Amino acid sequence: MARILHREQHFTSSNFVRDVVIGMSDGLTVPFALAAGLSGAFSNNRFIVIGGLAEIAAGSIAMGLGGYLAARGDAEHYQQEKEREYREIEEIPEEEKAEVSKVFRNYGMTAEEANPVVEALSKRPDAWVDFMMRFELGLEEPDPKRAVTSAGTIAASYVAGGLIPLSPYIVLTNSYRGLIVSAIVTLVALGVFGYIKGKYTGARALRSAMQTMLIGGVAAGVAFALAKWIA
Repeated sequence: MARILHREQHFTSSNFVRDVVIGMSDGLTVPFALAAGLSGAFSNNRFIVIGGLAEIAAGSIAMGLGGYLAARGDAEHYQQEKEREYREIEEIPEEEKAEVSKVFRNYGMTAEEANPVVEALSKRPDAWVDFMMRFELGLEEPDPKRAVTSAGTIAASYVAGGLIPLSPYIVLTNSYRGLIVSAIVTLVALGVFGYIKGKYTGARALRSAMQTMLIGGVAAGVAFALAKWIA
């Protein structure tokens, strides 16, 4: 009988995808809404382009810095919890053994089945702490380069997303035409982005596309209406 080779394929770049989603979704939506709002107040494309580029620059820096601080916070939290676990296995080992046993019992093992494993694990401090971090606290050790990578990915995604709604205003000279073309191009981009995001995150792709388009369209419509009302 021929043996069937089983290969598991799992998506392992969730952090990267999350950063792209964060940067691209805001990059498509915020500059789009800003440009639409400025279109309601100004007829000169130059003002719209300058304002849009300034927002993209400021937004990408702010978003990138936010991603950097969030990743640094995760790393610092992990390190603090790890140090605490090392202290606890030295100061209160029996309580920590009981916690390990509880984890195994939650998976259906009896106390008699779990005890030999707990004792074996308690003789390996590093493995013991790693086990507690993963299965008691639900924490995975973060990549040491995660903060810089996250900041760069979010910022670059924001810039890439922001240039899409702004590009028609750069090419065209009429703000009204720029608004129409920008709306069409951006809504298509939002739909494609939402569809791809849904595919990667396991959500319904078409539903994700429609939600993304709706959010971007509403944001731009409100910004345009407010600017027109104020002007």
